[in-house]
Amino acid sequence: MSVVPIAAAKSAEACANCGKESSDIVKLRNCTACYLVKYCSVDCQKNHLKKHKKACKERAAEFKDEKLYGQGHERPAFGYCPICFLAIPIRTQDHSVFYSCCMKSVCDGCCIMAFEQGYGADCPFCRTPEAENDDLVLGMIQKRVAARDPIAIRRLGDFHLTGECGLEKNTTRALELWTEAAELGSMEALFKLGIAVHQGELGVAQDEIKGIRYWEAAAMQGCAESRHMLGFVELKNSNCDRAVRHFLISAKMGFKDSLDKIKEMFANGHATKAQYAEGLTGYQDAVEAMKSPERDKALATFGAQHDALKAFTGR
Repeated sequence: MSVVPIAAAKSAEACANCGKESSDIVKLRNCTACYLVKYCSVDCQKNHLKKHKKACKERAAEFKDEKLYGQGHERPAFGYCPICFLAIPIRTQDHSVFYSCCMKSVCDGCCIMAFEQGYGADCPFCRTPEAENDDLVLGMIQKRVAARDPIAIRRLGDFHLTGECGLEKNTTRALELWTEAAELGSMEALFKLGIAVHQGELGVAQDEIKGIRYWEAAAMQGCAESRHMLGFVELKNSNCDRAVRHFLISAKMGFKDSLDKIKEMFANGHATKAQYAEGLTGYQDAVEAMKSPERDKALATFGAQHDALKAFTGR
């Protein structure tokens, strides 16, 4: 649909309101929301708003969807083990050990391998000796917090939430740190804030729209869990096509919850057989790419008892 007046339609470089063509004197500026039309002045843009508003909103929504669905199809760098370079299965915290010395999450397989090679509970990545007490762990994190490391800031927020490392539980401080980490680009902080705000948890006023915005920002960085939550929201609102698009992206990243949701949608007639087949193939490929003999050994040794592995490595 064209929103350019007939008089101006002869030239693509013309003001959508008054028809003035671009010249050395007349400088046209794009409508920054949709980029469909141009204006020679702010007054012309305001005067044309009523005619242009509908088309502008539609195109702006298209731009947003192109960005939302077009980005975040790959796991971020910290979703990969820094030793074997394989993606860590989702949920990362259940298949890896976080080391405060270097802010790295090392997969269970590499932790086992390092222990068997005689490194004990020392960090498998940077070889920093095991911290002997909580104060040393906290000191390492606070050093990185001072350097504005978003991973460390988010981690310190986690500690305040749970009361780890001798800290008193302080939900308000945890949320402050997550917000700071999110502003620095922390995908995990964005996801956590999305949960708190969307659900109205941790003493936060419920704001579903704001929570969705957090998840969208995280999803575009490659957060499969945020992508899954967006799919769940769309499904709840009966937007099945949009929901399955989200679930397909996260299933192909190896998130089984999303694959299960596509399967459920297929069974209920809300997703096609082709979509389920696409999700299944993508999920299987992602899982296969995350396998290694060391990880198989870790799984056989500890199974679902990941806490045992953390105790085994001293973390």
